[in-house]
This record gives sequence, C-alpha cells and structure tokens, in this order.
Amino acid sequence: MSIQRCGWCSNDPVYIAYHDDEWGKPSHDEAHLFEMLCLEGQQAGLSWITVLKKRDCYRRHFFHYAIAEIAQFSDSDLEDKLQDAGLIRHIGKLKAIRDNAMAWQDLTQELKPQQSNVSDWLWRFVADQTLHNDVTDYRQAPAQTEISVALSKALKKKGFKFVGPTTCYAFMQAVGMVDDHENHCSFKSF
Repeated sequence: MSIQRCGWCSNDPVYIAYHDDEWGKPSHDEAHLFEMLCLEGQQAGLSWITVLKKRDCYRRHFFHYAIAEIAQFSDSDLEDKLQDAGLIRHIGKLKAIRDNAMAWQDLTQELKPQQSNVSDWLWRFVADQTLHNDVTDYRQAPAQTEISVALSKALKKKGFKFVGPTTCYAFMQAVGMVDDHENHCSFKSF
C-alpha cells in the first residue's frame, strides 16, 4: 500500500519530513510550541517551505536557547542576526521572537498561581483535544476560524507579536490542535 499525502505536500524531502513527522501531531512541549508559534509568524508574506528550509538556522540563532535567554536578546543582538542570510532578514520579525519570549515568560508567571502552564493555556482553546476536520481538498480548509481569531486576540492582549488569526490557525494545524490532513491522507487521524 502506497503512502498518500496531503495535496500541499510537494516532493521536497524537507516538506515530506515535516508533513509525515510533525504537522498535525499533537504537541504539548512548550519549547516546540514556542518555536512553532514564532516560525509561523516568520512566514507572514512568504511560503512555508521558505521557513522550513531556514529552520535549522533559526534553531541555531534562537530555538536551541531557553525562552528566558531569548527574552534577554538586545536590539543589537537581533540586528547582528540580520547578517545571516539563513534567516528571514526582517528586523520586525526577529524582534517578534524576542518579544514573544518575553510575553511567554509573563504568561508563565501569570499562570503559576493556577498551577498551569502556557501549553495548557493554549490547548484550552480547543478544549484540550485535537479538532478533526473533514478536509477533502486542502484548498478548501479554512485560513482562520472563530477559535484562531479568539487565540489571536488573546495572544495579542498578552503582548505576542505576528500572531494574527491566519498565523494562529497555521500554528494550530502545525502543533496538532487541529487535524486538517486531507481525508485520503495516510497521516489523517480520526
């Protein structure tokens, strides 16, 4: 039996690995959730494959560090990173990663008295379970939903940047809060 993939997945090995091993799989790991939220924001105006191909560079510059360390990056540190063509050289997007780390820390502190964490907070938007959508063609899947609009508003209120409703929906798909694999896809989970 041959493997069937979603129509958006090209023959690029980077895309295939992302589709098969990560996209739509539920993640509660805070470091991964933070990385994906930030990477989805880096995509704004670009194709996702562009971001995926730069992911290793982003990991070297940002995501191999603890969120607390990223929050300490100075504007000068971020401007230095603009020299690396392996990153998307947009100072606003790079500052958003630092600002999101600061917002993540603030939200972590806010949630501590409730003995909760940011992962739990995010997953509450989908009642702590993956939403399984009926997707016959990926082009007909929504770009945003009421939930992604609510998540976007909540994140912005907490100080997060580059987290519009479309970015939030792509994040939800990426971390398995939503399963939008096409119905014929071998990786669809019902």
